[in-house]
Amino acid sequence: MDELRRFRLALAAWAAGGARAGAAAAVARESACGVRTIVLVEGSSDQVALETLAARVGRDLGAEGVAVVPLGGATSIGRFLDVCGPLGLGLPLAGLCDIGEERHFRRHLERVGLGSGLTQAGLEALGFQVCVADLEDELIRALGAEGVQQVIEAQGETRPFHTFQSQPAQRERPVEHQLRRFMGTHSGRKALYAQALVAHLDLARVPRPLERLLTHV
Repeated sequence: MDELRRFRLALAAWAAGGARAGAAAAVARESACGVRTIVLVEGSSDQVALETLAARVGRDLGAEGVAVVPLGGATSIGRFLDVCGPLGLGLPLAGLCDIGEERHFRRHLERVGLGSGLTQAGLEALGFQVCVADLEDELIRALGAEGVQQVIEAQGETRPFHTFQSQPAQRERPVEHQLRRFMGTHSGRKALYAQALVAHLDLARVPRPLERLLTHV
C-alpha cells in the first residue's frame, strides 16, 4: 500500500472515531510527513475528476503532496476538519462541495477557526470551491448534452441511457436532467463518468470550481 493511500485510510478511520481512532491517528500523523495540502471532497467521483484533470495538465497531485480525501458525504466535513484542521494535523486545506452542502462546509470551517461570517467568496479565498448544483451538473454544462451523450456512447451505455430516458418519471424532463440522474443510477457510475467526462473536456472549458481548486493547490 502506498503512503498516500495509507494516509487516506487512516484519516478516515480517525475521523470516524471509536475504538480504532487512537491507532488511526498515530498512523495518519506518521504517514502525513509527505503531505503538504489536504483537499476535502464529498465523494470518490470528485476525487477522480480532480486527479484526472490534474493529469491532463501534466500534474501528479500525489507526487506533489496533495492528498485528495473523499468525505463519504458532506455531513462528515466537521469530523474531518477536526482531525485535519488547526486542532488536528494542522495542514493547509482546500475542498469542493455542492451548493446544497455549502452550509455544512461554511459552519464547520468557522467552528474550527478557519473563518468567520464566510460568504461563498470567502470560502473560495480559503480554497473551498462550490459547484452549481453539483459536479455532474458542472461537467454536463461544460461539455453540452450532445458531448455527454457521445461519452456515454463511448462507454457502451447508449442503450441503458435510452432505457432510462423512457421511464415515466424521466420522459418529460430536459435531457440535461436525464443525463445527471443517469450518472447516479448505480454504484460506481458517478466515478466512471467523472473520469470519462473530464478526459473528454476541452481544457478551455473546465468548470470554474475545478479550475480554481486545481489552481489553488
